[in-house]
Amino acid sequence: MKGDHLGEFEELVLLTVRGLDADAYGVPVQQVLARDTSRDVSIGAVYAALARLETKGLVRSRMAPGTAMRGGQSRRAFAITPAGVQALDSMQQVRLRLRRAAAYREVRLRS
Repeated sequence: MKGDHLGEFEELVLLTVRGLDADAYGVPVQQVLARDTSRDVSIGAVYAALARLETKGLVRSRMAPGTAMRGGQSRRAFAITPAGVQALDSMQQVRLRLRRAAAYREVRLRS
């Protein structure tokens, strides 16, 4: 089903949420993605991906209380779900199988 597919950007967002753990707010996710992928990443694209991931059950969100630095304004915090961890593990296995198959073909072509 198309809605269950995990796109490249969604996978990167999900990996970033997992890596940030308790600090997985939209802006830090955007900053990590921009830095680590050397891409221009818009905050709108990040929030759209997070919304899709939440709809798919791969992340969950909660409203976190505001801080004095933010003028008391609350913000939405994201956390990976067990289904999200499973999705990342599945994607990693697919990528490993494909890499092995490609490496095997390269060896056969050189022989």
